[in-house]
Amino acid sequence: MTALLERPETVYRRYTLVMTDTTVKVDPAVRDRLMMLARERGMTMRDLIAELAGATPTQEELRKRYEETKAYCETHFGVTLTDEDHDRVEKVWQDLEAGQEVESL
Repeated sequence: MTALLERPETVYRRYTLVMTDTTVKVDPAVRDRLMMLARERGMTMRDLIAELAGATPTQEELRKRYEETKAYCETHFGVTLTDEDHDRVEKVWQDLEAGQEVESL
């Protein structure tokens, strides 16, 4: 027999409005590294995690940034970027990250 747990939406919403903190379980090595990074920056681990989360774009934000950059280049520089151009540039970045020789664009 399988039991499904359901959260009454009104209770859950009230709970999350009241509870401002949450616990994230990570390996001790990750915890220690986060603490070291926070101390080096003179901040709490809470502030460091908030900063990291705020500075890391979502896939949707990256897609939007790409589209805006593409439109800017077309408008201001008269450059039309194709999907092939995008794929070539992605390959260059992958090669750079892998420490491989990069072909000319």
